[in-house]
Amino acid sequence: MAKWPYNTTAWRKLRALHLALHPFCENCLSIDRHVVANTVDHRTPISQGGAPFPGHDGLASYCASCHSAKTARGPEAGSAKTWKPRKGCNADGTPLDRRHPWHEKSLRAKRPKPPSKVGI
Repeated sequence: MAKWPYNTTAWRKLRALHLALHPFCENCLSIDRHVVANTVDHRTPISQGGAPFPGHDGLASYCASCHSAKTARGPEAGSAKTWKPRKGCNADGTPLDRRHPWHEKSLRAKRPKPPSKVGI
């Protein structure tokens, strides 16, 4: 972790308040999972011109695995950046990663519809 601004009292207070206001990982919430967040991240990295102490709309709450995945795909990853989709699927079989090619409208239209469960 970088030293500034994360080693300041102002950041620790902002982080604690943000986690109190947004206690669940927003990435997990988007797939209907309630996982407690333990990381507060800048939506726009400081290295990309983001404010060091933004308002709560400039921050995001993540669990450790979602934060690691986001960081590996973002500008802060540098030459180690990856574009691998998030692994796993929902109960209905759709991929968890919203950027997965399956979610493209043109691909969904070409897929056969699952059989109906009428009469079961």
